[in-house]
Amino acid sequence: MNLDSIDYYNQYAAKVYEDTINQDMGEIMQQFLELLEEGDTILDLGCGSGRDSLTFYELGYDVTPLDAAEEMCKLAEIHTGLEVLQMTYEDMEFDDVFDGIWASASLIHTPKDEMIPLLDKLATSLKEDGILYMSFRKGELEGFSGKRFFSDYTKKELERLLENSGRFKTLKIWEDSHLFDEHRDITWIHVLAQKK
Repeated sequence: MNLDSIDYYNQYAAKVYEDTINQDMGEIMQQFLELLEEGDTILDLGCGSGRDSLTFYELGYDVTPLDAAEEMCKLAEIHTGLEVLQMTYEDMEFDDVFDGIWASASLIHTPKDEMIPLLDKLATSLKEDGILYMSFRKGELEGFSGKRFFSDYTKKELERLLENSGRFKTLKIWEDSHLFDEHRDITWIHVLAQKK
């Protein structure tokens, strides 16, 4: 994630928390969890408010929340009662640790030319046949929108990205325009993939 985006989330942590904490991810989460076993280890990558980490924890999964923004980590720790790892994606060094990685709208600030190395790192973090969930905004933008940098994608681009990574098999890619209530004009693309 680029530094401007981390600064943004530190500066506006309370607002981001308020805007996202009540979002219902149940339907999408169910599709992810159907591919895992009860009690599996999940990395909540870019956990933000900790909303999804808390759900995973309450459902009996062994969840590790992680976020790059210190202020978001503090709020997530208060919300979940869990220890939240503060680190950038570049600093992660997990090897064969997680059954699943949940990256809900958390890679949208990653420049496209950094995605292949990042997918490689995520694959290394996953156990054999591990599951990766990611979501992105649908579109053509790669650049700043307001104070934050965004990388938007098309379904074809994401299919190609996973193929070019050589580390993941695409299980499902689908679109949804109802995900985040305060962003009704945005269509989201969801990806489920499995480590090869």
